[in-house]
Amino acid sequence: MTREKAGRHTALATAGERPSRWAHRRHVLSGVIGSFVVVALVLAIAAYAKFNSNITRIDVSRMLGVRPTTTASSAGAHTAVNILVMGSDTRTGIGTDAYGKDTVEGGAHSDTNLLVHVSADRDRVLVVSIPRDSMTMAPKTCSDPNSTVANGEIRQWNYNFNLGGPGCTIKTLEGLTGIFVDHYVVIDFRGFQQMVDALGGVPVCTTSDIADKDAQFTLAAGHHILDGKQALGYVRVRKTVNDGSDLNRIKRQQAFLSSVAQEATSKGLLLRPDKLYGFLNAATKSITTDPEMGFGTMTSLANSVRNLGVDKIEFVTVPTQVYPKDTNRVEWRASADKIWSAIRADQPLPGAGTKPAVTSSSTPEPLTVAPDKIDVRISNDSGVEGLALQAGAALAVQGFRLAGYTNGTTGDITGTVIAYAPGHKDAARTVAAAFPGSTLRVDAAVGETVVVRLGPGAANPVAVPNRLGSDPLPPMTVSAGPSATDGLETRKADADICS
Repeated sequence: MTREKAGRHTALATAGERPSRWAHRRHVLSGVIGSFVVVALVLAIAAYAKFNSNITRIDVSRMLGVRPTTTASSAGAHTAVNILVMGSDTRTGIGTDAYGKDTVEGGAHSDTNLLVHVSADRDRVLVVSIPRDSMTMAPKTCSDPNSTVANGEIRQWNYNFNLGGPGCTIKTLEGLTGIFVDHYVVIDFRGFQQMVDALGGVPVCTTSDIADKDAQFTLAAGHHILDGKQALGYVRVRKTVNDGSDLNRIKRQQAFLSSVAQEATSKGLLLRPDKLYGFLNAATKSITTDPEMGFGTMTSLANSVRNLGVDKIEFVTVPTQVYPKDTNRVEWRASADKIWSAIRADQPLPGAGTKPAVTSSSTPEPLTVAPDKIDVRISNDSGVEGLALQAGAALAVQGFRLAGYTNGTTGDITGTVIAYAPGHKDAARTVAAAFPGSTLRVDAAVGETVVVRLGPGAANPVAVPNRLGSDPLPPMTVSAGPSATDGLETRKADADICS
């Protein structure tokens, strides 16, 4: 025994019962820690069992018949995954008759249809919105495995669910696109409400007042945090906003989903045990899915994309045109094949793959010049009447000083070009933040004024981070036409929720 150890031993010995007390406390502490670990494991197992038992499962594989070959690529331990998410409009159990007790035909429709593609490298998520009023080929008899899209009939998209549930919708999608659907999820009105409430509400932004009797929903223009019931009304609003089409409702739904993603990421809502438990409990109690899509599969998939940023989540709507036999319906445009080809090959959408020079949500460094210090002239180089005036109104409400408008030469540029004189780059960066995907260009001829050139495919303006005031941007009723993604209108989940 060394001198140091001997001295410590003597000191402890003179303390009477101290060694035994310390040993007892250490034993108790070890027991508490061990018990805590055991309890945590038991709770985790119990929660897993509870969540797993919450889920309703229906096997629809027998009605699908011949299916596409699984061509999704693999990367490391993962393969690409395609999940068809359907929002059922059943009114059962939502606690109100405000939306009616049943649909006109009886049963439910899938008024919201999202094909979610998770890339094999877990670096991209593409969410494809399929308009409910799409008129497409569909199997005549969904329950018959030999009844296919090829020998089928024309049918409105959301009627597939009404006639044959998720199996009929999957069968139609696979027959039209050649995409293998790995899993499906059906969420009803009640589940949507409960999940929003479990998150503590979701922020939304509307540029105009909303008063919709069908959706039993009213909302003043501006920023709001909506609870579950309000959020349900918000995403259902259609006839009284913009042109009253389902396509504009899809845009609002995509903005809402973007807000959910931003909120959960920025504030770590789903990392809080109380929020996480409440959300998962609400979600699993409200979904119907295939037998293979258990809570374990969901957990594994969620874990594989845990490091995916919201800037890697992209929304796109199937491009459509008016259906000739019924102007209240739409049909898919030929460019929709670009979406299906990209998913089958597990590749980004055409034109996607490269980040824009400056975007409203991913500015390389903080903006240093306030809008009220910048003179902006807007040049309409798109050939679309009213585009410059619309952009000017969106800039003015944020504090930018408008120096006038000009009509440029159509065909010189595509997208948005921000021209600035040497020494004015910081001012140009603030302007560019209002135009997603814009390109900065030095031009000594523009002098003290920053010039915004809007060409074909130019994105409509959004709010800049250092804007002045809080009034919402005016409604965007004019579009510059096809976007940089080869005619496909896309939205990133990190985009401004007011855009």
